[in-house]
Amino acid sequence: MIVPMSKVYIVTQSYNHARLLDVLAELGVVHVEPVDPEKAVAPEQTVSTISSFDRAVQILRTIEPSGDAPDLPALEAAKEAVHIHKAIADEKDRLAALHRMAEQLALWGDVELKQLERLRSLGIEIQFFSVTKKDIAGLEAECIEVVAEQSGQNVVIAVIDRTGEFQAPEGAKQISWPAKDLPAVKKEAAQVDASLKKHNERLAELANLIEAMRQQRQDYQTQAEFSVVQHSAFSSDALFALQGWVPARKAESLSENLSERNITAAVEILPVSEEEEPPTLIEYPRWTEPIKGLFDMLGTVAGYREFDVSIPFMLALPIFAAMLIGDGGYGAVLFLGLLLGYKKASKALGANFTKLLIIVGAVSLVWGFLCGSFFGKVLYTPPIPVDMSDKSRFMLMQISFTMGAIHLSIAQLWQAFKFFPDLRFLGKVGWAIFVWGMLGVVKMFVLGASLSWGTPWPYFLIAGTALAILFNSPSKNIIKMILLGFANYPLSMLGAFSDVISYVRLMAVGLASGVLAASFNDLALNSGSWFIAVPTLVLGHSLNLGLAMIALFAHGVRLNMLEFSNNLGMQWIGYSYKPFKNDSGVN
Repeated sequence: MIVPMSKVYIVTQSYNHARLLDVLAELGVVHVEPVDPEKAVAPEQTVSTISSFDRAVQILRTIEPSGDAPDLPALEAAKEAVHIHKAIADEKDRLAALHRMAEQLALWGDVELKQLERLRSLGIEIQFFSVTKKDIAGLEAECIEVVAEQSGQNVVIAVIDRTGEFQAPEGAKQISWPAKDLPAVKKEAAQVDASLKKHNERLAELANLIEAMRQQRQDYQTQAEFSVVQHSAFSSDALFALQGWVPARKAESLSENLSERNITAAVEILPVSEEEEPPTLIEYPRWTEPIKGLFDMLGTVAGYREFDVSIPFMLALPIFAAMLIGDGGYGAVLFLGLLLGYKKASKALGANFTKLLIIVGAVSLVWGFLCGSFFGKVLYTPPIPVDMSDKSRFMLMQISFTMGAIHLSIAQLWQAFKFFPDLRFLGKVGWAIFVWGMLGVVKMFVLGASLSWGTPWPYFLIAGTALAILFNSPSKNIIKMILLGFANYPLSMLGAFSDVISYVRLMAVGLASGVLAASFNDLALNSGSWFIAVPTLVLGHSLNLGLAMIALFAHGVRLNMLEFSNNLGMQWIGYSYKPFKNDSGVN
């Protein structure tokens, strides 16, 4: 349910504003709306500090704490962690560059540049050339030595010629001394490696302070919120005024709550006007709370005047996901794996989203029993076969299209209920009926089913079209009403067709998942060795399950967020209700 809101204005004496803010934070019911949004910002230094804590916690939460906790303030430790993390990234880049350099210097061996310079100072100049092997016999100099083999017929020779008469053969390439020798590169790489180790050990020590960083981060966050709220108000020498939103059921008691805490303030409560867009607060039925994890992950919020879609999403998404996964074995892995590892999974994914995936796993397991398929192996003759036979494909498409018609018509009827008694509700009823007629059209094109007058589909199309055109834009001017209805009809008709046919993805992806699972089984069984078969099965089915989870978002979520929501008229234009409150108790 989307909770009704009330607009609230609170005015107190200017000298009393700090106590007012403390009490409002304690009550935690007012979503403050800034008078001037450009001024409603926290100090730059506070924002920077919060960012440092966020970055440090992000770095340290993946590191296992070890050693003694450093005797450092949390902020100093956070800044050090961020600095070390950057240093580690630079050191890794440098180490990679040194390794590439070492590969290029391999032909020089352990020769040091200072040795060559020493010889040069004694009048012995060593030159290096790349020549072909056949040219070596014809070369003359004081000393000619092959020092390295190259690809093909080329070699590297070292030449000492103090007479100056040495002539390099045609095609020979002189090789300059390297800017850095291999021993120096190895020495620097060892130093960088040691520094990396030292830095990683220091991060492990700093990881002991992660909770202190989180707590102090919350303190700074509270300070930032107080500052934002303070700058959101109208303030003068005499008065301090705030405006915001409060759940309607709590609005009437706000003035009394302030008085009980010795705050003298004028409180005015107003209903929501048509041009205002309050924040959205949704109270989820307990059994639909897992779907909140999906909305939080996607960052989508219904508008204040839109619909709370938690119930239809909570019913439809697990069913769609089960059909997309298409295998009871994968459902069992998802269900049992997340159930047994709930604590770790909920920390990484959030409690609600983890519960949603557990439910998806359970429903997928049930679907697996209906299909008889577990890890791509059909264990018995199922009521709903999932294979490449025509019977299976036709049955799965029938199920998919019918579920689509149910899903979309519910959305249209829900809109109709909202519009009632406005005559536009009949237009939405018409589109709900039309969706079922379009189901017949889709079946005719895709499944070759009949669309004769002996079926209900033509009657659904005619009745739905009549209502949709006549009551799209009700008006006393009948001609205008009909013309507007006709103008809107073509695109909406095509949209209904594409929406219904879009549900074929439930069959297509689920069938592909089953075929891929069976293919991995065949590949493993034909390998002829358990050493190959076991990794093939594990990696293959893991990959297939991963692809199925991607399909959950790409297709299962899409059918709800796009097809269903479009038919419901959802635009997801809302913003969350975030009351001003003090969670940490620090001002």
